[in-house]
Amino acid sequence: MDILELKDVKSVADIIHTYSEKIKADSIPLVIDNGSYNCRVGWATDKDPLLIFKNLIAKPRKERGKKDGELQVGNEIANIEAVRFQLKTQFDRNVVTHFEAQEQIFDYTFTHLGIDTIGSVNHPIIITEAFLNPNYSRNCKLMAELLFECYNVPSIAYGVDCLFSYHHNNCASDGLIVSIGYHTTHIIPVLDGKVDAANSRRINVGGYHITSYMHRLLQLKYPVHVNAINPSRAEELIHYHSKITLDYQEEISKWADPDYYDINILRVQLPYVAPTSTPGLTVEQQKERKRELARRLMEINARKREERLAEDEEQLNQLLAVQDILEEGDAEEFEQALKSYSLANEADLIKMIHNLQAKVERTRQKIVAANSQEENIVIEEKPKIKQSLQPKDQQDFDEWITGVKKKRQDILDKRIAKRQRRQDMAKRRTAAAQERMRIISQLARKEKRDDDFGMRDEDWDVYKVINREGGDSDSELEQEKLIELEDVLRHHDPEFDGAGSSVQLIPGETHQLHVGIERLRAPELLFQPSMIGLVEAGIAETIEFVLKRYTPEVQMRLTNNIFLTGGPASYPGLLDRLKRELKEIRPFGSSFQVNIAKNTSLDAWYGARDFGLNGDISDYLVTRKEYEEKGGEYFKDHSSSNVFSPSPDPLPMLQVPAISEQIVVEDAIVDVEIE
Repeated sequence: MDILELKDVKSVADIIHTYSEKIKADSIPLVIDNGSYNCRVGWATDKDPLLIFKNLIAKPRKERGKKDGELQVGNEIANIEAVRFQLKTQFDRNVVTHFEAQEQIFDYTFTHLGIDTIGSVNHPIIITEAFLNPNYSRNCKLMAELLFECYNVPSIAYGVDCLFSYHHNNCASDGLIVSIGYHTTHIIPVLDGKVDAANSRRINVGGYHITSYMHRLLQLKYPVHVNAINPSRAEELIHYHSKITLDYQEEISKWADPDYYDINILRVQLPYVAPTSTPGLTVEQQKERKRELARRLMEINARKREERLAEDEEQLNQLLAVQDILEEGDAEEFEQALKSYSLANEADLIKMIHNLQAKVERTRQKIVAANSQEENIVIEEKPKIKQSLQPKDQQDFDEWITGVKKKRQDILDKRIAKRQRRQDMAKRRTAAAQERMRIISQLARKEKRDDDFGMRDEDWDVYKVINREGGDSDSELEQEKLIELEDVLRHHDPEFDGAGSSVQLIPGETHQLHVGIERLRAPELLFQPSMIGLVEAGIAETIEFVLKRYTPEVQMRLTNNIFLTGGPASYPGLLDRLKRELKEIRPFGSSFQVNIAKNTSLDAWYGARDFGLNGDISDYLVTRKEYEEKGGEYFKDHSSSNVFSPSPDPLPMLQVPAISEQIVVEDAIVDVEIE
């Protein structure tokens, strides 16, 4: 059977690139695709981004006796799981809200690009933002102020990542963009080259939810390996081994077949430490080992006696000093000394001194006896097996061999039974998952708003019960016993050929995950968010809702160019599944076309780079002077940007006239004014 070894890829720290004189002199625009998952940075003249790192910041906890850990950004975090609970990001979903973290990201970016100008970054900045990004995330004291005031950039241009990707792929002026991000999914109609924001829709499901769902499913299925199943490994399974099915219900039903299960199951090997097997020791080696242990025990006892002797002698000297005080005639000091030792009178003192002297003498005698003991330590050997227990003739020998074979066969049969129980458990888990999905589908069809499965921890108890019923793993003691019995048979039975010994304990078998329908269920969230209790429509339903807001002629213009972009858009099977869903949505005989970005993850950066190389870019850049005159929320519209809508002026404070009223306070009338 094929067993998948997890890569557990560790990030490699970014190098500091060379800041060439040509880039510095020409003021080449700097392109930043500021995504909620990855940040991609490079010059507009570069073929590919120079920096690609996760938008994460970590500050390790302070260790005792050491200084605070240094701040780590992006690829400097070699092991994300080690600092999982110290991670921070500048995003709240897909909108930048934590600008202290954003400033640290910018520091990391400019430093690793090699920019060495003091006090300023003398390059126009082209940066991506969320679709319909609120002015709060762009206005003064936030993104614009950060770039203009902190880094003294000459100008800024904003753009939407999916629109940059749309234009980079030379799409038609009419189309429907399906942008699947890390936290959200957007359905955006484009008509005559302009975005129809009023009819656009957002789904709060993305790559993050898919990974989290896979993580939760595997932890509930294998509660023994909760710590080993971390988000990074769940993310690896999603990125490289998951797919979206053409017909989800039909595909799930296939897993009830044991043969289909055995063929398609993905066996994942978790890291484990193999038990060390020590080779057998000879009789002489065993005796020498026992002598060494006995010598070490005698040394420990001798050291304890010497420590006890020193303590007793010290206490005896102190008591003798107290007795000397009495002989000197200082009665008051003598009484205080007796109290410190909890003694009542002189008789108790003398008695305690005699006891300590006897104890010290006994300890000295024991030490002398131990030192004079012979160095050769005789190890008592176990009595040999009586001759009557040895086989007397050939008949006894045959019966003995038969007994050994029977014990070996019992172990093999027990293993086969355990394996069968595990297979049965896998089938029961599959059946339970199918029943769970059937119930969820029924609830969603009846009244979707009441389907909140997954929002409470107790909703998942059914899976915990299923997992508790699982069979035990193969015992290492049984494996050792089996090897011992087979060695005996090979030594005494010439006819033994090892038949049946192929049923061996595979190293690490108890640390394997059987990942089956989870690879299908997790990405299915894009089409059925109700699986995790979200009261939202899936991609297909949202597309249908958006299309119904237009006339049939406009619907035809949009469906002739449905464009998929964003990292999760690269999931295998997504294109075929969406075509199938659209075929069911659209009128009979109507045509449609679904396209996908050439590079779903990087086309947003490529599109921003193309925009930066455009000769008319100066018409869309917001300069420092315009920022100071019109405020930080101001930006210039272009084909890949949001629509600028200035924030309304704040409402004036309403002046409410004061109302005089009398109240009674402790039988006294007081006039008060209520505003």
